[in-house]
Amino acid sequence: MGFLRNRGPQGTRYTMREKLFSIGDDFWIENDAGEKAFKVDGKAFRIRDTFVLESPSGEELFTIQEKKLSIRDKMEVEHDGKTVATIKKALVTPLRDRYSIEVEDGPDLEAKGNIVEHEYEFKRDSDKVAEVSKRWFRMRDTYGIEIAPDQNDALILACTVCIDQMSRG
Repeated sequence: MGFLRNRGPQGTRYTMREKLFSIGDDFWIENDAGEKAFKVDGKAFRIRDTFVLESPSGEELFTIQEKKLSIRDKMEVEHDGKTVATIKKALVTPLRDRYSIEVEDGPDLEAKGNIVEHEYEFKRDSDKVAEVSKRWFRMRDTYGIEIAPDQNDALILACTVCIDQMSRG
């Protein structure tokens, strides 16, 4: 199914529905066994776009917020009130979209590819750590995220929510 198929230990795969990303809507991110792995709670009636990524038991893992009054699109991922990652849309590049992800306590990430079509990769340095793709699914409004072993799955999924939200505006 994904980029890790021929490269040793298989990563974890998740399924997201692209049409469900709206403020006020809640939805589940499922693992490849169809089990609910994370919940995204879209907070309505806020001045800025806000989502909360939760564990299946309801524990808040990350708060995702749009940052207003910035030159470029920007969203932040927070944990316990502290920013853990900042996602910025790169300046326009021909044929491909690009987002930089500044991680506070670790190496930065980059997301690059066809963001609107949900065909892109996350890279750390030059190593692919996750892939987002619709190719793996027959349903039109579904896409998958495959994350390499030993990654912070919740953080990469939170970044995916940010990128999806930012690509709509």
